[in-house]
Amino acid sequence: MIYWQLFMAFFIPGILGYGGGPSSIPLIEKEVVDRYNWLSVHEFSEVLALGNTLPGPIATKLAGYIGFQQGGILGSVIALFATIAPSLLLLITLLSILMKFKESPKVKRMTSYVRPTITVLLGVMAVNFFASSYERIGGIHTAFIGVSSLLLLEKFKVHPVYVIASALLYGAVFLS
Repeated sequence: MIYWQLFMAFFIPGILGYGGGPSSIPLIEKEVVDRYNWLSVHEFSEVLALGNTLPGPIATKLAGYIGFQQGGILGSVIALFATIAPSLLLLITLLSILMKFKESPKVKRMTSYVRPTITVLLGVMAVNFFASSYERIGGIHTAFIGVSSLLLLEKFKVHPVYVIASALLYGAVFLS
């Protein structure tokens, strides 16, 4: 019975939590604190604070922790699956529809219209990251890290993980 409760406690916020973590958090709290009484409000706030210190989506971190606390490893897996299941089902459904009509001129036109929009969004994000970096660490460090990263990625074909690790190391040595 606990596994079904874990599934429902995280599946419902996954369906209703439009907008990601910030909108899902109150729904998850309602389920685990008010409905099932697995955590107190104080405990939930501590789990939430701890989860926010870690990288990645907050809903999956909450699901993994609370699922493990209530049902062990299997409980954690079930809660994690319940968190991603709504998005997964919707994605599979939409992709199957898209694949069914992929040769349609309307679908081809639609996907061609999306590409420039995504390019602009990524460009704006890059400019914002550059401006933030310039404000925090200055122009010389920002230019050095940017040019070095570009060369490592494009000219020398270094894997992005190593480029990120190198930037972290540079920051730890020269910017601390």
